[in-house]
Amino acid sequence: MTYAETLAYLYARLPMFQRIGKAAYKADLTNTHALMELTGHPERGLRCVHVAGTNGKGSTSHLIASVLQEAGYKVGLHTSPHLKDFRERFRINGEMISEAEVVRFVERYRAGFEPIEASFFEWGVALALWWFREQQVDIAVIETGMGGRLDSTNVITPEVSVITNIGWDHMDFLGTTLEAIATEKAGIIKAGVPVVVGEADGAVAEVFLNRADPLNAPITLVDQQGPLPHRSALHGEHQERNARTALAALEHLRQKGWRIEEAHIVDGFLRVVRNTGLKGRWQVLSDLPLTIADVAHNVDGLRVVKRMLECQPYEQLHIVLGMVNDKDLSLVLAELPKQATYYFCKADIPRGLDALELQKRAAAYGLHGSTYPSVGAAFEAARRAAAINDLVLVTGSVFVVAEVV
Repeated sequence: MTYAETLAYLYARLPMFQRIGKAAYKADLTNTHALMELTGHPERGLRCVHVAGTNGKGSTSHLIASVLQEAGYKVGLHTSPHLKDFRERFRINGEMISEAEVVRFVERYRAGFEPIEASFFEWGVALALWWFREQQVDIAVIETGMGGRLDSTNVITPEVSVITNIGWDHMDFLGTTLEAIATEKAGIIKAGVPVVVGEADGAVAEVFLNRADPLNAPITLVDQQGPLPHRSALHGEHQERNARTALAALEHLRQKGWRIEEAHIVDGFLRVVRNTGLKGRWQVLSDLPLTIADVAHNVDGLRVVKRMLECQPYEQLHIVLGMVNDKDLSLVLAELPKQATYYFCKADIPRGLDALELQKRAAAYGLHGSTYPSVGAAFEAARRAAAINDLVLVTGSVFVVAEVV
């Protein structure tokens, strides 16, 4: 098969959560264990960092990977979802997996994985681990997809586990209390493996402490009030928290013998976008008018976006907004600024929420604007309407951002 035929086969054959939602979710590791058996257990012996959390896990993963690259290591990076190209999920030293390697993997294992009936994400984890072994990476940074305990990535045994924070997202899968969600994320903590928790207090912190203690897993609760000794190319208070979390994880790697110097951290933080290809985090698309894209899609993420807007000067605010149809939007919509003109749209995926329905729900929270037949049409309308000193923001869903970056 050609690469295009291979990708079409994968999308048609394997259910993809990002596109269809709950029907693609597999709440156990049976398929992943079968895929590991099929591919010769690439998870065994892989030296890695495992990153979970509600928000910030992508940025934290990229920061850690960038520093390790600056330290001279061959670094694998597996994240999800992708924005433009499926191959964004699989990188070594910032370079995406080649089309030929994807085709080779599918042709080699297609007959074996069809009976397993794996999801798109499960299959992608197998590809990532297989490719990292094939390329003999020194270390890999592996981001969970959802949760932790039952996430397909949870077949690895890392050098250090990282949990960025706990917030309200995917409650229908992970639980309806923060403690329940934390319990699922805590499932990545392994016996004897140090764990870094970026943000947690009270009952949520107790969940992690109670999980780590019987496993003799040294636990670090990051002091998010302390000074940040190194600047990052990623802007905002939330990115400072992610940077502190990454620093704590890197310190554990140092203690295990990984050669990471201060200069590597300085350069890794400043060059994170160039080193790893990170996109969609308060990403400036153009200057006149200032146009920004951010993949925030849950209440905590949009709360951060709101704070970023408060620090950004502009005259009028134009927000291109699209969301998915399988989440409770009440808390999310309540976080969005009322003093803005909205351009409601639907991303080109089955999970996208109809623009008219989004407009109706948003109106109940004092958010007003017009609907558009596509993300592109909404984006162009916002750009045309914006004056030179206005701000255009594209947000609400990874999939909306993917259509403009």
